[in-house]
Amino acid sequence: MTQTRTRLERGRGALGPALALVHTGRAPTRAVLTAELGVTRATAGAVAAELEALRLIRVDTRPGGPVGAQGRPSHRLAVNPEGPVVLAAQIHSDGFRAALVGLGGHILASAPVAMTVPADPAQVLAAVVEAGVALLGASGRECAGAGLAVPSAVAEPEGAALNPLHLAWPAGAPVLDIFREQVERAGIVAPNGAPPPCFVGNDVNVAALAEHRHGAGQGAEHLLVVATGHRGVGGALVLHGKLHTGSSGLALEVGHLTVNPEGRPCHCGSRGCLDVEVDPLAFLEAAGRVPGPDGSLPDQCRALLREEYDDPAVRRAADCLIDRLGQGLAGLINVFNPDRILLGGLHRWLLDADPERLRTVVAERSLWGRSGGIPLLACALDHNSLVGAAELAWQPVLDDPLTALGA
Repeated sequence: MTQTRTRLERGRGALGPALALVHTGRAPTRAVLTAELGVTRATAGAVAAELEALRLIRVDTRPGGPVGAQGRPSHRLAVNPEGPVVLAAQIHSDGFRAALVGLGGHILASAPVAMTVPADPAQVLAAVVEAGVALLGASGRECAGAGLAVPSAVAEPEGAALNPLHLAWPAGAPVLDIFREQVERAGIVAPNGAPPPCFVGNDVNVAALAEHRHGAGQGAEHLLVVATGHRGVGGALVLHGKLHTGSSGLALEVGHLTVNPEGRPCHCGSRGCLDVEVDPLAFLEAAGRVPGPDGSLPDQCRALLREEYDDPAVRRAADCLIDRLGQGLAGLINVFNPDRILLGGLHRWLLDADPERLRTVVAERSLWGRSGGIPLLACALDHNSLVGAAELAWQPVLDDPLTALGA
């Protein structure tokens, strides 16, 4: 018993890094965990046992090695599907979605709500938290934190939405304070007995974080993500596993990169920005379609590309948006020199529709794209902004599981 306690004391500082490795799928066995942490097998075993006692992971000790393998098979590690969850939510121009997200980026339950987002952020955030409370009540799970993704640049550390262009919110709305107040008012309590920590981030920023940890961005050191939501265009950069948000959270406003100087007026005061030239509304207008009442703008665009791509008007619209997207990506490549680019939302479907055209435009207009060495890939996760909002809420647990869970 004394030796076990000594090993655990030595390994307490490794609890967070160990949990992060299991959370992101980089330590599927105790042998891999031992090697990644650079500790002894005994210390890794003690760390894994402590994380299992906290109900964060599961350790499978049943034999499971390949037939004919030498030595004793290593214990398998996985996140605990019945452990604590976090409340995550994403607000967009057509409503919101609330969800419970477990470790490993797994969405366990969600509640989409279509609504006209009111001009008072407190009204929609109250509805978000109400939906979250219902999900928590039905699940019976403990809530370790709460994360929110919004379609706006978010100032750090105060959590103010500085330019919610596609919502009627006032510029600089104190979204984090309002969100925290609603969570506390609802009586949600974390495992340590205190109100759960709350976080707010830009929707594309957190989507990039989710893709880096659980999706198509895994392993990238300089990951650039460009995506459309329900309206507008956003971008994010993940450098060596960390979001690059600039000095105050406002970096990578790629939607305001001009790609058509004679184009549509943009909310920022310029003309022809990606935000208004390569978003779902721009695609529907270019294809000669009027947005319908059924389904979101992204869903209508996806259906158009899948079901009517042979229509000359739809094909011309797709070609036009691909060319402008490629021009924007080329400029970003020249500035940031990423090692991987992920495209989300409408941009993902444009890539699927004509990958060769998009790659050709990027290659012709960028210095570093001409080698063809920068992969252009689709985002892999459904609801990656939700998963990314959850990543914000999980971070205190990944940093220090014992303190975050009150153990």
